[in-house]
Amino acid sequence: MKFTGTKNYVSTDDLTIAVNASIALERPLIVKGEPGTGKTELARQVAEALNLPIIEWNIKSTTKAQQGLYEYDAVSRLRDSQLGDERVHDVSNYIKKGKLWEAFEAEERLVLLIDEIDKADIEFPNDLLQELDQMQFHVYETGETVKAKNRPIVIITSNNEKELPDAFLRRCFFHYIRFPDMETMQQIVDVHFPSIKQDLVAEALTQFFEIRETAGLKKKPSTSEVLDWLKLLLVEDLNAADMRRDGKDALPKLHGALLKNEQDIHLFERLAFLARGER
Repeated sequence: MKFTGTKNYVSTDDLTIAVNASIALERPLIVKGEPGTGKTELARQVAEALNLPIIEWNIKSTTKAQQGLYEYDAVSRLRDSQLGDERVHDVSNYIKKGKLWEAFEAEERLVLLIDEIDKADIEFPNDLLQELDQMQFHVYETGETVKAKNRPIVIITSNNEKELPDAFLRRCFFHYIRFPDMETMQQIVDVHFPSIKQDLVAEALTQFFEIRETAGLKKKPSTSEVLDWLKLLLVEDLNAADMRRDGKDALPKLHGALLKNEQDIHLFERLAFLARGER
């Protein structure tokens, strides 16, 4: 079972190696990188390439590790007992299975995506450490132990907002998705827009990388944002000549797809003002 990428996803050699190493070692793969570099999409493409189902667990700041295993609804059971409901005699009626339980009881191997783990509390990874390592957990209310029928391929994404605990990292395979260089970005664009004019792509990508390298930029535009930008350029039927800027043009065309806060917009306006003053 080897991942070699898909026609819809450009996987670099080092990323492909990381995915296959994780599968061979039967260790979770932790994928870090800037937002918008395709970390979440990687899990979906691995599932597609290997013809496996996928379960996605999207982590929020309020998510607790226990929710991934199961949740016991004691309040509903108490209410039902007061109403004389026969369901109260079976505690399993009040247990809601989490994403890990669903993955563990699946009859076939699947991909389990734990998306943006760094959004949760710092203790969240440690609380899942044993369960992901041993592929089992205990349900105290029923006394049963849930074991994985087939070890899932676990892919965990992080935007690097918080450092992950060393004990957790030790049990995983790690890969950092570097931001694509010009050549790789060209390949990504070709996948999404196979018929786009190459002179437009060349001009757009040149401007895009100039924007990313601008000193003082608060938020650098990502891969997903440059794809949105190119889509808008095509909708507006702009060509390479329309895109070219001179000193009077402070901002790129349809810059709202790339620049996402007023500080960065003002930065480019100031740079244009300074450029005009030097003439």
